[in-house]
Amino acid sequence: MTMQAADTTVRATVMVDAPQERAFAVFTDGIDGWWPREHTIGEAELKEMVLEPKAGGRAYGIGVDGSESDWGRVLAFDRPNRIVVSWDITLAWKHELDHAKASEFEVRFIAEGPDRTRVELEHRHLERHGDGWEEMRAAVGSPNGWQAGLELFAAAAAA
Repeated sequence: MTMQAADTTVRATVMVDAPQERAFAVFTDGIDGWWPREHTIGEAELKEMVLEPKAGGRAYGIGVDGSESDWGRVLAFDRPNRIVVSWDITLAWKHELDHAKASEFEVRFIAEGPDRTRVELEHRHLERHGDGWEEMRAAVGSPNGWQAGLELFAAAAAA
């Protein structure tokens, strides 16, 4: 009898009707223009989503009350090819302070022509969230998770 480890990765892909440079810029610099407002770990309603465009940068939300809620760290920033961001969020949807318990997502931007880009997202190491990590996988892998976010992003990039 062989046992297989549970899949600790969620993948999502979208085709974007935009050049690779634009797709990358809209995903990173323009994240506030497409990020779903209900997807925040802050206590206040989300006013702005920020992704600092550099390795070592922060990923955070700003509430309407001015509060900031960190949810990630930029681990790799390779314009216009890829970005890797930690997912510093607990299973209770709060900021995870222990970096060893954070998963991460990588987004790759692959030119499919001068005005078309394939965007591949891989959210991996979900097991790092500890007991109950399957709940995080279910959330980010749900129809309202990464795939829905990528569809909003693709529409913004094509506009």
